Amino acid sequence: MANRRWKFKKSFLFGILVVGMLVFIGFVERKGADKRFQSLEVYVQGISDVYFVEENEIRQLLENEFPLLQPGNALEEISLGKIEDKVESHPFVKNAEVFKDLKGKVVVKIDQYRPIARIIRPMAAHGYISAEGVILPTSPNYTTRVLTIEGPMAEELLSQDDLTDGYSDLLELIHFIEKDDFWRAQIAGIEIGRKKDITLFQQVGTQEIEFGKPTEIKEKFEKISLFYKEILPLKGWDAYKRVNVKYKGQIICE
Repeated sequence: MANRRWKFKKSFLFGILVVGMLVFIGFVERKGADKRFQSLEVYVQGISDVYFVEENEIRQLLENEFPLLQPGNALEEISLGKIEDKVESHPFVKNAEVFKDLKGKVVVKIDQYRPIARIIRPMAAHGYISAEGVILPTSPNYTTRVLTIEGPMAEELLSQDDLTDGYSDLLELIHFIEKDDFWRAQIAGIEIGRKKDITLFQQVGTQEIEFGKPTEIKEKFEKISLFYKEILPLKGWDAYKRVNVKYKGQIICE
């Protein structure tokens, strides 16, 4: 008898708990449905020397595209997914996160692509290569000082969306230069010939450095270092016009 009473009490208490939870959930949902939009906040994750995505630009874009982003409108009618898609359509936005906070604000957080090289075409628009290998357009409002890439292959590079598959060796070379403080300051540009042979141009020194294919990168830069440390001090900066490091175990100076 006692067990039956205890089971009845447990069932009764459980029923009350379930009803209470349903009432609470309904209250929260009703309260959420009544919540009104207060303001739009946009935050761009900062990257040193990169300002291709501006907070005011994104805010104005969204306010023009989404009329419901006005104070007093129902918050639940605002589509966060559509806002996120719109923000990520910006060519320099790598990733966007959009959410509502408890105060009725719509918050947009943005990660931007970081350009590491600029592709130059003499008679057409230029473009950038991001750290991830994504091809980006140039901006009418801002430029950044990065390694330049030119030559007959520039057109082919700009026709790609992503360089990670067919041009991973070139990306490896760009990353090698960009991550080293000395080489990033010293190597101003790359020219890629029709046979994909690479020539390096320096900030200091007039010699063209014939690098060959973007292979054995570390070893070739060790030879260039050797040229700087042991040959130039003896012969002088103007002694040679070309330095060839593309052959294994050789430095050819002309």
